[in-house]
Amino acid sequence: MDIEKEAIAQPKKPQKFRTRLFPGKTLPPEEIARRKAIKAEFRARSRPVFEKLRPQLIDKYYNYFIAVDPETEEYMIDSSLENLIQTVRSHYPDGKVQLTIYRLNETGACGRIPC
Repeated sequence: MDIEKEAIAQPKKPQKFRTRLFPGKTLPPEEIARRKAIKAEFRARSRPVFEKLRPQLIDKYYNYFIAVDPETEEYMIDSSLENLIQTVRSHYPDGKVQLTIYRLNETGACGRIPC
């Protein structure tokens, strides 16, 4: 009888789930570092293009989203992120596109807290 009371009094612990579905497919640290370096280099090429465009567009399109292609310096602007992504997808139907999305404001960031 005492054992039953203890079992009832103690709540069951929630089942722990594994955080990775495929633990055998973990990337090695060198690959992660290589991918981060590629992304950083791409952002470094995109930022000057954005900085060049921002003064021309900030008055008319303040707080709009802008997708920048650093290779051609082409850009697309939309007030909604979802609409901008749809525009990019329709413009690049094969899915092979590399753009960086910024927000047309003083910092170019949206929802990020600078550290």
